[in-house]
Amino acid sequence: MQIYKVGGAVRDRLLGKPVTDIDWVVVGATAEEMLAKGFRPVGSDFPVFLHPKSGEEYALARTERKSGRGYGGFTFHASPEVTLEEDLIRRDLTINAMAEDDHGVLTDPYHGQQDLENRLLRHVSPAFAEDPLRVLRVARFAARYAGLGFQVAPDTLELMRQLSESGELEALTPERSWKEISRALMEDHPQVFIQVLRDCGALKVLLPEVEALFGVPQPAAHHPEIDSGVHTLSVLEQAALHKQPLSVRWACLLHDLGKGLTPQSEWPQHIAHEHKGLKLIKQVNERFKAPRDCQELALLVGQYHTHGHRALELKPSTLAELLKSFDVYRRPQRFEEFIAACEMDARGRLGLEERAYPQADYLRGAATAARTVAVQPLLEQGFKGPELGEALKRERLKALKAYKEQRLP
Repeated sequence: MQIYKVGGAVRDRLLGKPVTDIDWVVVGATAEEMLAKGFRPVGSDFPVFLHPKSGEEYALARTERKSGRGYGGFTFHASPEVTLEEDLIRRDLTINAMAEDDHGVLTDPYHGQQDLENRLLRHVSPAFAEDPLRVLRVARFAARYAGLGFQVAPDTLELMRQLSESGELEALTPERSWKEISRALMEDHPQVFIQVLRDCGALKVLLPEVEALFGVPQPAAHHPEIDSGVHTLSVLEQAALHKQPLSVRWACLLHDLGKGLTPQSEWPQHIAHEHKGLKLIKQVNERFKAPRDCQELALLVGQYHTHGHRALELKPSTLAELLKSFDVYRRPQRFEEFIAACEMDARGRLGLEERAYPQADYLRGAATAARTVAVQPLLEQGFKGPELGEALKRERLKALKAYKEQRLP
């Protein structure tokens, strides 16, 4: 039995990055031997075991063969005869196909170290094209390591293009797709993930609503970058720079989908794109079964982001309706995330990335003013039931009028 550290732990150590998760591969052992040593099996599909003390994953060396469609369409073969090189060749990228023994000796049969030095994301073997999930994984690695200058190797991009055109991407489950998409959006350069998917033809399969934004112009006076797709990438970039949470990044990606529905005869204007985009945002949310907080924020940002930009011009009554739509009295954090998404949208414009966004503080102040209206005095005046709700609404509107006069005399 020989045990090797493999994959990301080896890659990140060589890159000088912190190693978080460690995966191990075991060569020359059987499942029975692993169980006898106290390892606990994980599921029934793969020969993977948890270490009795550390809880880290140890997988028996295995080969795989394509036997069906999609990510799960593989037959695995694990036995003591499978070599380390045979196990490594089934991996996606050369930089993930390196192993290290307990003396730190590197096994690198597919030149992963050289590709690390050359900053290349390159597939290990033609079998790469058998797994559609790898299109998303490579795009995610491109987003993770873009800051270090990594690029997808041209021949790998070509295989990703073939996979995108094969119909295999449609076989991915919503859960697997969302796992990759959500992880990619939380990388340092999520816009690179979308760009790589676009470069290989996968974006029009997975997110045709986002693909449709590219080539759609916007008024240059407000959007010096002009192209709606380029703007979306810039908004995502700003969201990452400002360390926004996943829900905000998801909303940033989907906020302008309605612009893809504007007839060319109306370009570069996009009248009512906020309302038109809601059905598309809902469609994308459902396709990937996004978490509820991501779904709700994306819809609210899609519908109201222009309200956010026009905050200083809004009538107190419109402001009151906006606050009600976000349920700021019970869910203040969601409104805070809306403000963040609006600010990222405003900063995601060519040459305007550093421009101040006074709307953010104004909206926060409005929410605070409305929330300071106390219910108790109204109860003491005898209001109850629907009358109490109406009285509360009047008092909040009064507070917002006073706030607006105070802030904008």
